[in-house]
Amino acid sequence: MKFENRTQKVTPFPQFLFRLGRYGLFALGLIVFSVLMGTFGYHYYGNISWLDSFHMACMILTGMGPVVEMKAPEAKIFSSLYALYSGVAFLSITAVFFAPIIHRLLHILHVEQDDDDK
Repeated sequence: MKFENRTQKVTPFPQFLFRLGRYGLFALGLIVFSVLMGTFGYHYYGNISWLDSFHMACMILTGMGPVVEMKAPEAKIFSSLYALYSGVAFLSITAVFFAPIIHRLLHILHVEQDDDDK
């Protein structure tokens, strides 16, 4: 997953769309991993149903907050650690998804022109 530098030409649009799809799939994989980790953790430590665990993991990952109150100490510790992880993961996943778009915009603005183009 390497970007071109400023001395190289801007990637053609179909290749850019392919790159965007690859980064999107990688971001989706990170989301699925994070939700599964939270779902299993809430189900195991919080002793709540699979559906409620999934709901709780999704709400925490997106920053909406908890839905079910955790009573057991180990459930509270897991919930706290998962919330810290989710804050970092959400921002990182967003950065991964938008990286090709931001790079393309900046690359278009900063690409060096050849003497023939001037």
